[in-house]
Amino acid sequence: MTTDKMHQSGDVAIIDIIRAVAHTRGNAACVVGPSDAALTWSQFIDRVERASAALTALGLGCYRERDLLSAHESGQDHLALLMHNSAECLELMCAAFASRVSPINVNHRYTADELVDILNYAQATAIAVHSEYADVVKDALPRLPNVTVVIEITGKTAPRLRSAHRYEDLIAQHRPSGTPPSATGDDLYLVLTGGTTGRPRAVMWRNADAVIECFDAAREPQDVEAFLTSLRPELTTLPCAPLMHGAGQWMAMRTLLAGGTIVIPDHAEHFDPRDVLSSVERHEATVLGIVGESFARPLLEILDAGEHEPQCLNVILTGGSPLTNATKSRLLDHLPTVLIVDGFGSSETGGQMSIVSSHGSASSGTFRPRPNRTVVLNETLDGLLDPGDSTVGWLGTTGRLPLGYLNDEPKTSEIFRFINGVRYSAPGDHARNLADGLIEALGREAVCINTGGEKVFAEEVEDAVLRHRSVRDCIVVGRPSDVWGSEVTAVISMNSSGIPIPTVDDLAASMRHLARYKHPKAVIVVDDIRRSPAGKADYGWARHVASSHA
Repeated sequence: MTTDKMHQSGDVAIIDIIRAVAHTRGNAACVVGPSDAALTWSQFIDRVERASAALTALGLGCYRERDLLSAHESGQDHLALLMHNSAECLELMCAAFASRVSPINVNHRYTADELVDILNYAQATAIAVHSEYADVVKDALPRLPNVTVVIEITGKTAPRLRSAHRYEDLIAQHRPSGTPPSATGDDLYLVLTGGTTGRPRAVMWRNADAVIECFDAAREPQDVEAFLTSLRPELTTLPCAPLMHGAGQWMAMRTLLAGGTIVIPDHAEHFDPRDVLSSVERHEATVLGIVGESFARPLLEILDAGEHEPQCLNVILTGGSPLTNATKSRLLDHLPTVLIVDGFGSSETGGQMSIVSSHGSASSGTFRPRPNRTVVLNETLDGLLDPGDSTVGWLGTTGRLPLGYLNDEPKTSEIFRFINGVRYSAPGDHARNLADGLIEALGREAVCINTGGEKVFAEEVEDAVLRHRSVRDCIVVGRPSDVWGSEVTAVISMNSSGIPIPTVDDLAASMRHLARYKHPKAVIVVDDIRRSPAGKADYGWARHVASSHA
């Protein structure tokens, strides 16, 4: 084996923690919403155990133990979750862990062709799908030879897949097993990356490591009793980020491990800012999870209109896409007692660093790294940069890391490498190690623009463009140029119609802190910026738009 810490003392399976928490919390609320629907912890774990018994009865489980496999191999069945945010999605995720099946998040907006490509690559042997997305699954199934089980969650929609097992029928027909499969901390948790900067890949986490590094439990060593003595029953979380992406799953699982309550909005199949704030108030959510500007700005429009003032909130947690200082300040003006926690991490690293902003003290772009875990590696990825070294390097992470990418040993070796005997993950984020101990995040290499021999990081320019009062949303890309090789181009949407479109010179006033070569040489206005449901920029789409307007 070439991976570090594949087996660690004190590891426990995540489902064992969930079971213990559920037993302790009993009749307290576990999942609330949509509307007045609610599940207690006792009801939630009963449904999880019934769903697990069903998965086992359907022949799904673990057929080869971790110590018999190479790092990039899986010996388990994989359950693809094509589901919007719901109690059923959380139940099936936990049920998969209980049955020694790896859950895998899948974007329910994929076309049938995309679904075939992704699920065959991810070796999915089972699919759970909300009826709203069943037509795409129906078209894809003839080209998914490995899929033997399909489970349809109907909700308010009529069934659409004749050959599928109805989820509620499975729950009714199966009782919790007296001898469930013996899940281990080695069992996999697969995270399918969003593919915003390349083809999606399945990142392979041992679930015991994911508990600490992804779900932010941060307890070493893992111990069930430690969780039970440090529960946070007052934690009531509404994750806006969809559960079909890592950010949403991590926030939800963090809440479950803390014995808290998860809020599901009435219209969870899409992001509705008015519905979100209404649900926050109705269920007295204390934590709201968003993804950057594309979530924050619509919420601000509702707050500015005075429709909602959710005073119950204590924390707004954002990750996956940065917030500007201006947006943070506006949110904090409405909610002066709230803390905004800007988290930074990736599917390949788990949580890496964060920064906290409070009323009158908004900060962005720099982060406080997790001690003894997050570092800046040099350009050649064979050493570390010291604090205060102005050299641009690569953000790296050590400690408990994923095993690698599913069935992709070359890419695993490229991203996960040893330096002086220590294994690091460096998925491609540029950074600087500042003298004060903070780290400046500069952006992903895949969206770096090389213009006239200079490197420009798209996120840095986007942050500056978004400071202009007329700009609602923005993606910055490079497009071919005879003069510069690639020229910086801002694709923007406007706050409202009828206002003047900002010129390059207009934007320059918001960008005086940036070198001139980083300023956009062209501005293209579109009705809406295309982002993933998790709020991540679609850079491929933006490049196409920029090139077509050349």
